[in-house]
Amino acid sequence: MSDLDVQLPSAFDPFAEANAEDSSVGTGSKDYVHVRIQQRNGRKSLTTVQGLKKEYSYNKILKDLKKEFCCNGTVVQDPELGQVIQLQGDQRKNVATFLDKAGIAKKESIKIHGF
Repeated sequence: MSDLDVQLPSAFDPFAEANAEDSSVGTGSKDYVHVRIQQRNGRKSLTTVQGLKKEYSYNKILKDLKKEFCCNGTVVQDPELGQVIQLQGDQRKNVATFLDKAGIAKKESIKIHGF
C-alpha cells in the first residue's frame, strides 16, 4: 500500500472566500461595498448595493444613481443587512464606477458579485 500513497488535491470550495470574509468582519478589518445582481423573472434583474457607510444619505445616492443610469430604484430596510439600495436592471459596473468617481467608496473596497 505504501506504493499507492497519493495525495489528492483538496476539493475546491466555492464558499471559501465568503467564509473568510465572514470571519474577518468580526475582527473589524476592511469594510467592503457589495454590488450584487438578483435574477427576477425572465430577463429582468435587480442590482443591489450593500455596505455603504451609515453617514451617507442613501436616498440622495439613490436619486443620483437613478438620474445617472435612467432606471428606477428604492432603498430597502433589511433586518440583517441594514439599508440596501435596489436598482432595476444590471447596473453592477455602472454603480461601481459611480461610487469610485463620487468618492463614496474606493475601487479596492468594492466587490462585484454575480454571474
